[in-house]
Amino acid sequence: MAITRSSPDFWRTLFAFIVPSLVGVFLFMTPVPIDDVVTIPIAVMAKSLQALVKPIIFPLILGIICLTGIMSVLVSVLKPASLKRYPLIQHLFNVSPVWLVTRTLGMVFIIMTYFKVGPLAIHSDSTGTLVFHELLPVLFSVFILAGLLLPLLLNFGLLELVGTLFTKVMRPLFGVPGRSAVNCVASWLGDGSVGILMTARQYEDKHYTEREAAIIGTTFSAVSITFCLVVIGQVKLEYLFAPFYLTVCLAGFVAALIVPRLPPLRFKKHLYVDGTEPDDNAEAVPPGKTLFKHALDVALLKAQNAPGVKGTLKEGIHNALDMVFAVIPVVMAVGTVALIIAEYTPVFQILGRPFVPLLEFLQVPEAAKAAETIVVGFADMFIPSILAASSIESDMTRFIVAALSVSQLIYMSEVGALLLGSKIPVNLWELFLIFILRTLVTLPVIVLMAHWLVG
Repeated sequence: MAITRSSPDFWRTLFAFIVPSLVGVFLFMTPVPIDDVVTIPIAVMAKSLQALVKPIIFPLILGIICLTGIMSVLVSVLKPASLKRYPLIQHLFNVSPVWLVTRTLGMVFIIMTYFKVGPLAIHSDSTGTLVFHELLPVLFSVFILAGLLLPLLLNFGLLELVGTLFTKVMRPLFGVPGRSAVNCVASWLGDGSVGILMTARQYEDKHYTEREAAIIGTTFSAVSITFCLVVIGQVKLEYLFAPFYLTVCLAGFVAALIVPRLPPLRFKKHLYVDGTEPDDNAEAVPPGKTLFKHALDVALLKAQNAPGVKGTLKEGIHNALDMVFAVIPVVMAVGTVALIIAEYTPVFQILGRPFVPLLEFLQVPEAAKAAETIVVGFADMFIPSILAASSIESDMTRFIVAALSVSQLIYMSEVGALLLGSKIPVNLWELFLIFILRTLVTLPVIVLMAHWLVG
């Protein structure tokens, strides 16, 4: 039922909608310049937290992953009756055999990496140590703060307002609810992991269907502006940042139009996480209402039913624990395996060879060397730029490699592992297929732009 101005709770509800939502927008979506880099406050806070816990961060992460592995074995295999009465413990550690093996593998890898024991391939600077030292501290701090503060965006009506207003754009173009625009902006300005965290929470809360969550998680968790600056700097083309970012945005837009309409995303079920069907008329504007009035009513209804301070804090802690214990061990396991394959086997070079004729057809200089970088991006987004900087002379080709590595979006050392560790319904094979599809769709766009801008 719509809340009217004559309602005694109208102003209280309006306050409950506006204040937390504005705080959430400021933290997650407001660009701020810090040291000549544009970022968002939550990222600044995450860096501050990372610096604060720096003296103990590596033993802390070691303890978290080992505790996750041990508790998962205890709860999932031994199933002691004394732990069955704790829902949070069951939720965090009662997992399927596949995730039990993955968490155990993550525990083994981090022990070997921390103590530098076992095969060098596991704990070298370019495999396990890279994931442990460079990635996990960042994810830990982002997960803690984003998990605690995400309810400000999710619970007080902002997504309902934006979702209703943007439905007529997002639904016909991309097949997703309007609220996904907030996920995209949070990723674009901040970090892709924030977008995935938001998507996973909304999927579990039945705001997205399986298909919508899979599309948003693999399409709209865009790479941040900050990381784009790092990538273009790695290939020594900083002076081309503006055309580079324009190219990335255009390629991402084309991929968002096309890839969700192809398998495997096309065949995902249009059902909620519990198997129920969505109400396709829920987004329709009731007769006699303007779009904005309906959007505001929906937002105020959400704010009216929002949990209080205690409930919001409890949900935030639950979010943070869920991401820290569920995802960090998976990132350690999957990221390390992917980097081992990239570093010590010719798998990605072999998989890249079929792209040589395509690159030659598109008149890309040094096509053979560029092809070697294409599929290796599935392991880690930064590796193609490192390879390009050291082996490719052509500015145009380095521009193409850098833009493609960002546009491919799916990489197992972070985004892929985060998706696999969440409840978003995608598996490893589907992620690889989406990665290849994004490559095939974005490559011609990027090459065309490169010939125009750099050639």
